[in-house]
Amino acid sequence: MYDLDFACITNHGDRPINEDAVGVKQKQDGQQYCFVLCDGLGGHGMGDVASSVVKDTFLYAFEEAESMKHFLPNTFKKAQEQLLLQQKEQNATHKMKTTAVCVVCDDQKVSVGYVGDSRFYAFRKNCVAVQTADHSVPYRLYLSKMIREDEIRTHPDRNMLLRVMGVQWNDPQFEVLKTLKLKTIQAFLLCSDGFWELITEADMCRLLQESLSAQEWLSKMQAIIENSPKTDKDNYSAIAILCHKR
Repeated sequence: MYDLDFACITNHGDRPINEDAVGVKQKQDGQQYCFVLCDGLGGHGMGDVASSVVKDTFLYAFEEAESMKHFLPNTFKKAQEQLLLQQKEQNATHKMKTTAVCVVCDDQKVSVGYVGDSRFYAFRKNCVAVQTADHSVPYRLYLSKMIREDEIRTHPDRNMLLRVMGVQWNDPQFEVLKTLKLKTIQAFLLCSDGFWELITEADMCRLLQESLSAQEWLSKMQAIIENSPKTDKDNYSAIAILCHKR
């Protein structure tokens, strides 16, 4: 049996509006969790509405779900439908776009789905064991060996996304990772690009090793972001989760 210790943060950075949204829901029996993080696209307008619609759809669906089988693909599709409906109702078909990353888990397995460049990390022995691949132009260039991975954070096209929610899909644009076994994982991190752009994976791992709680780990990572010399910081959000065996 495992207990999950988690902490969340969402901050507007240097922007006037926070278009990120984070949410956590725990089943009454305490054995199932849903973690969701969305990053609304500010350049399109109404990103804050888009991220909230998708976040709320995931949390409500989790609360009502009797089984986690097919939960992620079904709920990504449902959240997309809800977002497109909101666009139509508010005459905002060219607005209201967002990324999303969601984790659902029980005391044995972890399921992860995402779209866009909000990331999921899983850590094992203070090292990154799993990392989602951004649906972005720079990440595609990295996979094609045209740039180094460390250049993704500063690439001039880093805000150009290839997949988001709120755009008509001919085929589902989200990805669902292979199910992870909870017993093999030390910690998880869900974060928006405003968060991971300002902290390296090496620092994530180092601070994880130094931390006894999710809040301590998250606070130490936030300190690095706050002390970054970058001006005009984007909204940044994260959910940090530590797994403790009983």
